[in-house]
Amino acid sequence: MPLHDRIIPYLETAGLYHLARLNSQWFWVDEALLSAFIERWRPETHTFHMPFGECTITLQDVAYQLGLPIDGAPVSGCLTEFENLMEHGRPAWVWFRELFGELPPQSKVKQMTVCYTWFHERYRVLPADATNETVCVYARAYILMLLSSQLFADKNANRVHLRWLPYLASLDDLGRYSWGSAALAWLYRCLCRETNRNVVNLAGPLQLLQSWIF
Repeated sequence: MPLHDRIIPYLETAGLYHLARLNSQWFWVDEALLSAFIERWRPETHTFHMPFGECTITLQDVAYQLGLPIDGAPVSGCLTEFENLMEHGRPAWVWFRELFGELPPQSKVKQMTVCYTWFHERYRVLPADATNETVCVYARAYILMLLSSQLFADKNANRVHLRWLPYLASLDDLGRYSWGSAALAWLYRCLCRETNRNVVNLAGPLQLLQSWIF
C-alpha cells in the first residue's frame, strides 16, 4: 500500500515509520532461512541453539533493526472479550464507524476481523484535496494494516483485527507505547508455537527475525 507523504508524520509520531518502509519492493521474507532457524529455537530458554552456543533477539535488536520504541506504556489488553473493554463500553463496530466513517461490507467481515483487501482497496489512494480529518482516517487505516499484517501478524495475516481500535482512537498517543517490547514478546510466542510440527504457516514480525539473522 502506498505511503503517502501526509501520513508519514503520524507514523513518525507513533514510532512506526521505519517499519512502514520495510515494504515488499525491497524486503522479501526468506521462508527457508527462517524455517532453518526456527528449528533451532528452544521454547524452554527462548534462545536459538547454535553450534557455537546460544543466542537470542533482544530489545536492543528490535530498536536497531526496526526503529521501534522500546520504552513507554505496555501494549496490552484482552484479546477474547476485548470488545467489552472498548471506551465507555461502545460496541467495536460502532467505534469502527466513528473512526473510519463507514463500515465494510458484511462479505468482508468475519467475527472481529476485516478482509485486508477491503482496507487496501478502500484506502489505497489518498485524495489530493483530502482534509486533515480525512488524512487521519487514512493514517488509521494504514497503521491498522501495519500492526495486523506485519508487526503482530498471525496465521490470519490476510485479515485485519479490530483489537487495535483502542490504540487508534488518538493518533497523537500512539508514540507513548512500547511497540518494540510488544513485538518481541509476540515474536517469542510465535517462535514457540512454530516449533510444533503441526504448525505450517510462519507468523509474527518476520522482518525482525530475518534482519536479526543477517
